[in-house]
Amino acid sequence: MRAIGYTRVSTEEQGDSRAGLEAQEAAIRAEVKHRGWELKEMMSDVASGGSLRKRDELGRALRMLAAKDADILVVAKLDRLSRKVSFIAALMDDPKIKLRVASMPHADNFQLHIYAALAEQERAFISLRTKAALAAAKAKGKRLGGLRDKTMKRNAAVQANAAARAHRLAGIVQPLRQSGATL
Repeated sequence: MRAIGYTRVSTEEQGDSRAGLEAQEAAIRAEVKHRGWELKEMMSDVASGGSLRKRDELGRALRMLAAKDADILVVAKLDRLSRKVSFIAALMDDPKIKLRVASMPHADNFQLHIYAALAEQERAFISLRTKAALAAAKAKGKRLGGLRDKTMKRNAAVQANAAARAHRLAGIVQPLRQSGATL
């Protein structure tokens, strides 16, 4: 059987560290080896489990399964595939797609539905905990929005480059204006 491994982490920082991806890959490789399957390809995305946007590799994996370029999709844990019950249920109902979860290789469809519901509920809990933590930090006066700092630095660099360019061009443009030339 030709398997496609699929891994996912939620944040760019997790993607950059690769620790979570490597752990998932190890679990997938172990399951594929245990079953005597061929690992055709390992694919990964960095995206929220509740969203299907920016999941290019998952889309590619599903297209490969539909086209019979591979036989089965293997994930380390069900929540790495998605934290949306409807999406997981749709995959399980699709006759072109076979799914194996390395952390629960003997789970039947009923159990996978239960775990999918738990994964979706955990996504809601994660959101609530994050919002509560941010509200508490804000109440203590902490400045939120680390990306704002990066954006401000990037904007400052863009402005500095524009000012330098304007200064260089001023040597050309100002004499032309003084001589009566128009642009």
